[in-house]
Amino acid sequence: MKADLSIAHVLPPPGAHRLLIKNIVCPQCIRVVGEELAALGLQVHRVALGEADVSVPAGAAPDWAAIRSRLQDAGFELLEDPRDQLVDRIKTLLVALIHYPPPGPRLLNYSDYLVEHLEKDYHYLSHLFSASEGLTIEKFTIRQKVERAKELIGYGELNIAQVAQQLGYSSPAHLSRQFRQVTGLTPTGFQRLGPASNARRSLDSLI
Repeated sequence: MKADLSIAHVLPPPGAHRLLIKNIVCPQCIRVVGEELAALGLQVHRVALGEADVSVPAGAAPDWAAIRSRLQDAGFELLEDPRDQLVDRIKTLLVALIHYPPPGPRLLNYSDYLVEHLEKDYHYLSHLFSASEGLTIEKFTIRQKVERAKELIGYGELNIAQVAQQLGYSSPAHLSRQFRQVTGLTPTGFQRLGPASNARRSLDSLI
């Protein structure tokens, strides 16, 4: 199955069920979820960051208990509460935008982006997210940008100024300040630690 890292809104096929699933945050996650759902006898139309579209043979009702259990055993979670679904959608949109950005200019206004895609007032989204996660959307965004910066620095192909530009920072100094706040190190200091320290933490540990 081809990993779908897009963040465009795609409607499920007629008669299909859209599952919102926590911890689908990378191409390997997409592959594993697709395999687990197929093993249950479901027709898997699409698996993307945070969601999967499936159909049940002969139009039968999905075995939600079996789906829930299978996903949980594989390290994922079927989200059924609308509030949990919305919070996870916020995370998925931000992770996709920061770690797997689409071609074109880097988006700088994350709040407008969330409002546009979720069709909810940003104040409501912010309050819901903070109540659920214990941190603000802004702090979550900074954590993701710093983690992406660590990854780019680890590749060794870009200098600090180029990393800052790619992530939409106004200057290398701005990146350095946020990087130090999150990691206790400057980007240059982190780079000096070498490859053993450059490995990115699993994204699911950050969300």
